Amino acid sequence: MTPALRKRVPWGPTDRSVLTNVDGGVTAVDGVRAAGVMAGIKPSGNPDLALVVLDGPGTVAVTATTNTFRAPPVEVAVRNAADGHGRAVIVNAGNANAGTGAPGLADAQAVVDHTAKLLGIAASEVVPMSTGVIGVPLPMERLLGALQSLVAALDANGGRAAAEAICTTDTVSKQVAFEVADATGSCRVGAMAKGVGMLEPAMATMLCVATTDAGVPANVLRAMTSRAVERTFNRISVDGCGSTNDTVAVLAGGTAVAPPTMASLEIALEAAFADLALQMVHDGEGVTRVAHLRVTGAATEYDAVALARAVAGSTLFRAALWGADPNWGRVLAAMGTTEVAFDPSLVSVAFGGIQVCRDGTAATFDRGAVAAAMAATDVPIEIDLAAGGAAATFLTADLTPEYVRFNGEYTT
Repeated sequence: MTPALRKRVPWGPTDRSVLTNVDGGVTAVDGVRAAGVMAGIKPSGNPDLALVVLDGPGTVAVTATTNTFRAPPVEVAVRNAADGHGRAVIVNAGNANAGTGAPGLADAQAVVDHTAKLLGIAASEVVPMSTGVIGVPLPMERLLGALQSLVAALDANGGRAAAEAICTTDTVSKQVAFEVADATGSCRVGAMAKGVGMLEPAMATMLCVATTDAGVPANVLRAMTSRAVERTFNRISVDGCGSTNDTVAVLAGGTAVAPPTMASLEIALEAAFADLALQMVHDGEGVTRVAHLRVTGAATEYDAVALARAVAGSTLFRAALWGADPNWGRVLAAMGTTEVAFDPSLVSVAFGGIQVCRDGTAATFDRGAVAAAMAATDVPIEIDLAAGGAAATFLTADLTPEYVRFNGEYTT
């Protein structure tokens, strides 16, 4: 008999005892300033240019999209972060500077060069990011013309302005910050992100900038960031479409006098990424509910992730989620398309805490009760393989008519 399946599904670090939520986003961190201004890139006239800056020297870690068709600013970001030294992240919204060839690469470098000059730092210490429509050249005259006012607007309380300026089709800005304290010491971690469409885990599925006042060696920060991204941003999907511009950048300033352990810092970084990832999926284009896919009883964590990813990417499953249809067959069918070996006769599935499949066949359940549970904004779906002790959680969203309409008219 399969153990009772839980209604609540874990997401992010399960032990957050060293964390306290604080306000301020990226500027909740000492020694960080940020700003967001209107550069005239978005047709709407909304703010579309953001800057996050460390007041002193720091280290940086970047993870970037695995999409072969990646944008020029991603190429520059990865190159500039390679030596681990970084002090600033410049982000424009409304134009992805993707599919723009050599001129786009030159434009990305020009943005970096001009930003560095105004800040009085090396160009290699600036990480660029872009987001928006693909295949359109950046409006360089307007963008470069706004840089001076952007730098002048830098403020120790500018986190919200920066978070708002990086949005595209987001309906709300996304930011989070923590005070991190353990027996060794304390620091802060702040972060902001954008992303509601073209979300498919192939690194980060969006843009994210995080900051901390802890001093972290570049190689340690790089490994820590990679692990946190893998457990959070790499485990979400809204539409199965990998972006050309995915980038996560973490800046560590080192101004904390007595920082906590690196283990506590990593918990904070993962928690920040997890909270932002959940915000992103909830704000997905047309999304009405989020499925927390929890695969348990797997032989390895890799297997659990692969199977959950297959279910998350199933158009049929996501359509059933929108309709609150407890069609557990969509789950097993999607899992069966992977190369992961599992025994269908051992699999049990629960929607909203109600078991609908036991040992690979239909369980007796109240269809109305399950449909009601699936109508919630967050729907826990547990898949027990009964094959081992590994588990993983993956977030996905329903496929709605509004999503189809929005993306059918995206560039028009």
